[in-house]
Amino acid sequence: MISIENLNKSYGAQVLFDNVGFKLNAKERVGLVGRNGHGKTTLFRIITGEEETDLGTLIAPKNYRIGYVRQHLSFSADTVLGEGMTDLPPQEKDHHWKVEKILAGLGFSTADMQRHPNEFSGGYQVRLNLAKVLVSEPDLLLLDEPTNYLDITSIRWIERFLLTWPHELILITHDRGFMDKIVTHVLGIHRQKLRKITGTTDKYYQQVAQDEEIYEKTRLNDERKRKEVELFISRFRAKARLANLVQSRVKALEKAEKKEKLVGLKDLEFSFQYKPLRAKQVLSVSDLSFGYHKDNALIRKLNCSVTAGDRVCVVGKNGKGKTTLLKLLAGTLAPWEGDIIYHPQIDRGVYEQTNIQSLVDSRSVAEEILYSHPATDQQAARNICGGMMFEGDSALKKISVLSGGEKSRVLLGKLLVTPVNLLLLDEPTNHLDMDSCDALLSAIDNFEGTVIMVTHNEMFLHVLATRLIVFHDDEVMVFDGNYQDFLDKVGWQDDPGAKSQPLTVEASQQPARLTKKMMRKQRSEIVAERSKVLKPIETAIAAAEAKIHSRETELDTLNRAMVDASRDKDGPRIGELSQQIHTCQTIIDEQFKKLETLYDQFEEKDERFKRMLGDLE
Repeated sequence: MISIENLNKSYGAQVLFDNVGFKLNAKERVGLVGRNGHGKTTLFRIITGEEETDLGTLIAPKNYRIGYVRQHLSFSADTVLGEGMTDLPPQEKDHHWKVEKILAGLGFSTADMQRHPNEFSGGYQVRLNLAKVLVSEPDLLLLDEPTNYLDITSIRWIERFLLTWPHELILITHDRGFMDKIVTHVLGIHRQKLRKITGTTDKYYQQVAQDEEIYEKTRLNDERKRKEVELFISRFRAKARLANLVQSRVKALEKAEKKEKLVGLKDLEFSFQYKPLRAKQVLSVSDLSFGYHKDNALIRKLNCSVTAGDRVCVVGKNGKGKTTLLKLLAGTLAPWEGDIIYHPQIDRGVYEQTNIQSLVDSRSVAEEILYSHPATDQQAARNICGGMMFEGDSALKKISVLSGGEKSRVLLGKLLVTPVNLLLLDEPTNHLDMDSCDALLSAIDNFEGTVIMVTHNEMFLHVLATRLIVFHDDEVMVFDGNYQDFLDKVGWQDDPGAKSQPLTVEASQQPARLTKKMMRKQRSEIVAERSKVLKPIETAIAAAEAKIHSRETELDTLNRAMVDASRDKDGPRIGELSQQIHTCQTIIDEQFKKLETLYDQFEEKDERFKRMLGDLE
């Protein structure tokens, strides 16, 4: 129920928004997407009034309340529950059960609710601020990366909560799967403009790609026409009898908008270097136990083995020991009891949350990567800087001036310097934007070695995980199966309708899998159906493209005939040709619109068949 009109916003030479606007209608849940540094958080701050616009207006109904999770941590109540109740609406000041429900969903136990807010970590204090905003029931809820401080069960809870949100919502998150499950619309920041579409992020990015392709085709077509007009002017400028015609062409050329070639946008591009390993066994863990206090072991008697090529994902609630396990495997912590035995040829690459603190503020990005390994030279370091989107002078930026997301990219760059055969990754998607997360997912998927990763991103879990280490109910268990197997057979007990079976599930208890023969048959049926559905669309696309090509050829002939008729001052012929040119151009425009619709249909149906084939595999 708000609208922004004619918005302009710049910081020095960097233009974020160039005369843009959008409307947020009643009960819409909108996902805000765009690259890091392109203005998502700035737009939030403009909506909340914390940031001034250069130009433009924001229109909202009277007494329209906007809820935004503040990063400033300041609490006035003596207990978490009391603090949560401070933001209840005036008519609900005693509704403590409402606050308890939301706090429980965000991971606070009954005992936690009676503790002082200052006793908790920064992450849990941010959760408390989130709870306060949720209980206040604002007319518009703004959420900026809410999953960064939540564990997987809290993410699944807030996902269900937001699906029933009765008012307006704008959400920023790097987690594409989380966003797509919640939003009704996507609002994208792209090339200083705003675009709002109904649907998911896939549909938005497909639309952007198609529009840019059409823009480029139109630009090339306009450029060709411009050259034809310029040739006409240069050929007949000296002819006195054609002076009026030449002058009209000159004026038309001056008025015509010249489309500039789109500047290519840099995507995060990289791959992890693989060091060959001739071994099946990567590591074994025997009776591993560890805790930070003698009477509170986070990990008890953990036993597991990891083989070459495994994708082991570590999942569970925050504070239960996921990062601790990764530190034990990385060798930065020593276990109380038990052994971790690596194959002697293993070389590890470690990405861990607290490693950002190891970056040297006085160094440049290039220097940090250069000093990561003795064999790295200046050119190799600069190449990796380019892959991490620190091109040219950006590679000379000091670490001290970088944002959290940029520092995360530096850590990834440092990880790329040395060939490894085992990656240990602790929530690597935090502080990356959606495009960077997609690039990271692809890089991990293509890595030939073994991966052990802590993550709460369910899209990563579904795509990558071949086995799980699950922290749940003060237990640490190994689950032999992928993430969907886990959800089907065990599930998160916090979820409505979750499975009640014990966490330990033998491989023999796993659901029966399709035989290779059955899979081949199903795959063949899907491929046949895909061909049946897509073939008519492909034929229609080819016909439209052929008609455009034919009409453009005809248009060239008509334009040349117009030049001759103009030279001969053949009035009737000029009138006839003008009508034909107009008709021809109208048909070309109609075919381009038809082509755009056909491409939309093709992409939508093709994506469905790709998902079916992916699920089968």
